[in-house]
Amino acid sequence: MFLLQYTGLNSLSFDPAGNNDPLQFSSSGGPLGTECPPLESTEGICNMTMDSNSMTMPMSDPNPWATAMNNLGMPPIGITGQQLMPEFDPSLGMMAGINPLNPMMPGLGMGPPPLSQDVPVIKEIIHCKSCTLFPPNPNLPPPATRDRPPGCKTVFVGGLPENATEQLIMEVFGQCGDITAIRKSKKNFCHIRFAEEFTVDKALFLSGYRIRLGSSTDKKDTGRLHVDFAQARDDLYEWECRQRMFAREERHRRKIEEDLLRPPSPPPIVHYSEHECSQLGDKIKDDGKFPEAVRVLLTWLERGEVNRRNANNFYSMIQSSNGHIRRLTGEKSQHEKEVEEAKEKFKTALAGIVGQFEQIVSVFQAASKQKAWDHFSKAQRKNLDMWRKQAEEIRNMHSEQLMGIRREEEMEMSDDDMEDSPDSKDSEDSGVSQAEALKEENDSLRCQLDAYRNEVELLKQEQGKNHPMSSEEDTTHSQQLSFLQQALQGMQKQLLKMRDELKLRETELEKSLEDKQQLNNQVQNLKEGLQNLQNTHAMELEQLKQDDRGGEESANQTSEATVSTVVSCSQEKDGPTEKSPQSPVHSEREALLVGIISTFLHVHPFGASIEYICSYLQRLDTKINTGEVEALLSRLPCTFRQELTGVGASLEKRWNFCGFQGIKST
Repeated sequence: MFLLQYTGLNSLSFDPAGNNDPLQFSSSGGPLGTECPPLESTEGICNMTMDSNSMTMPMSDPNPWATAMNNLGMPPIGITGQQLMPEFDPSLGMMAGINPLNPMMPGLGMGPPPLSQDVPVIKEIIHCKSCTLFPPNPNLPPPATRDRPPGCKTVFVGGLPENATEQLIMEVFGQCGDITAIRKSKKNFCHIRFAEEFTVDKALFLSGYRIRLGSSTDKKDTGRLHVDFAQARDDLYEWECRQRMFAREERHRRKIEEDLLRPPSPPPIVHYSEHECSQLGDKIKDDGKFPEAVRVLLTWLERGEVNRRNANNFYSMIQSSNGHIRRLTGEKSQHEKEVEEAKEKFKTALAGIVGQFEQIVSVFQAASKQKAWDHFSKAQRKNLDMWRKQAEEIRNMHSEQLMGIRREEEMEMSDDDMEDSPDSKDSEDSGVSQAEALKEENDSLRCQLDAYRNEVELLKQEQGKNHPMSSEEDTTHSQQLSFLQQALQGMQKQLLKMRDELKLRETELEKSLEDKQQLNNQVQNLKEGLQNLQNTHAMELEQLKQDDRGGEESANQTSEATVSTVVSCSQEKDGPTEKSPQSPVHSEREALLVGIISTFLHVHPFGASIEYICSYLQRLDTKINTGEVEALLSRLPCTFRQELTGVGASLEKRWNFCGFQGIKST
C-alpha cells in the first residue's frame, strides 16, 4: 500500500450529487469538449461540443442538427439565426416526422438541460479511455451508505477489478475533482482522498456501476463499484481545526462586543506618597474637588497606607473631611428652603388659577340663567353648554390637586408632631429591659381595653332598660358611646403599634442571643485549638528530648533527673501544709518547663546562660520570656543552681542542673 499525489486534473462541469443528469466522459480521454464553437439560441446559451473523430454532421443537412436541438427543448435555429423547422411545437418539445436522437450518445459531448427534482435519476453508460462503466439496474434500490463523518474528504471504493491500476482509478475518479492521495490495497478496494468535500458527492454517484477494462470479458477485468464514505484521521483533524478556528473567531467577536458594551473602568488611584498627600490635603479643602479627593482618601485607608509616621497627615485629612459636614448641611437646608419656597409659589399660583377657573365657571352659570339664555341661538347655547362642562371639569381637577397638596402638608405636620426624638443605640441589657417594659405596657393597655369594653356593654344594657327616656338622655348616651368607640379605636391602634415594637425588640433580642451563642462556640473552639496546640508542643518536646540524648547512659541519667525533679516537685506539693504552704511549681506548664530545662542542662554539664536556655525554649513556644524562666529556676534551688564562671570581662552567670545532689539533701 503506497501513497501518490495527483494534481492538475480536470473536474466535471456539473455536480452529479445535485443534478440528476448522467455523467459524460469524452472517448478521447481528454477534457470534456473540443474546439467546436458554441451555438447560441434565442432562449438561452447551450454549449454543444462534438468529437470530430467519432461523428461528423454536415451543416448542409439541418435535420440531425434540428433533431439534437429539439431533444434539448430548444427551437431549431441555424447559425445565421433563421428557423430550420417551421412546424416546431414548443409545448410538445418534439417535431412530427423526426425520430428523437439521444444527445448523450458517445462522441456528442452536450451538457444536459436541468431536470426537476421529481424526475428520477437516469444513469447512462460511461466510456473512458481504458474502461467502460455500465449503470446499475434502475429498478434496484439505491446503494446503502454509512453516516457521513464530519469533514469527510475520503471515500472507500470497493469491487475493483483485480487488474485495476492506480492509473485506472485516477482516470475514473479524477473527473470528480482533484485527488490528493490514493491508498490501494492488494485486494479489490482502495481509499481515495479528494481536495474538497463536495467532490465526495460526485464520487458517490458512481456507486453501483459495473466496470469493464477495455473489451475483455475476463473475471479479473470486471467488477462492481461500491463507493462509500470513509472515516480518515486527516479529515477529522482538518475539520476539528476549522471548528476551533470558527470557535476562536466567535470568541473574539463576542469579546469585542463585550468590550464595546462594558462600561469604562474608573481611573486608577495613585499610591500614597508625601507629595501626593500634600496635594490631596489641598484638594480636600477645595469644595469643587472634594468628592474626587475623598474617594482617594478612602482607597488609601482601605489599602492600609496608615502607619506611625504618616498618622498625623491622615488625621489632618480626615479632619478636613469632617469640616465639610457643616457646609453640606447648610447646602441641604438651603435646597430644602428653595423646595419649600417653590412649593409655596406653586400652591399660590395654583390657587390663583383655580380662582380664575371659578370666575369662568361663574360667567357660564350667569350666562345659563333665563335672562341671558333666551337671547342666544341654538348653536350658541350648545357651544356655551359644552364650554361650561369643560371649564367645570378642569376646575374640579385643579381643585382636587390643590386639596391634595394641602392634605399632604397637614399629614407632614402631624407626623412632625408625633415624631419622637431619635433613639440612641442601646446595649443588649437595655434592649431586654425595654422589651420587658413594652410587655408591661401592653398588658396594661389590654386591661384598659377590657375595661372600656365592659363600660360599653353596661351602657348598652342601661340603654335597653331605660328605653322610654327622653331624647336628651339618648343623645348624651349616643355621644358617650361614640366617644368610647373612638377611645377604643385609639387604644387598639396604640396596642397594635406596641405589639409591633415588642416583636421588633424580641427579634433583636433573639439575634443578640444568637450572636452570643456563636461567640461562645468560637471561644470553645479556640480553647480546644489551644489544647491541641499544647499537646502537639508536648509531643515535639518529647521528640526533641529523644534527639538531644547523646547515648543510652545520658538517656538514663536524663530520665533519672526528670524523675527526681518530678518526685521533688510532687513531694513539695504533697508535703505537709505547715512546712510548705505553696508549691514552687504552680501549673502543668511549669512542670513541663522544668523537665525540658533539666534535660537541656543535663546535656550541658558546664551549664548554660539564661539567654541560651530561653532561646532554646522559644523555638518550642514563642510566648516564653526570660523573666518567667529565671523566676521558675530560682524557685527550685535543689534542682537548679546558679554559678559564676569566667574572669574579668568574661564573667558570666550560668545555671547548672543539680537534681542528683539535691535528691540526696532533700
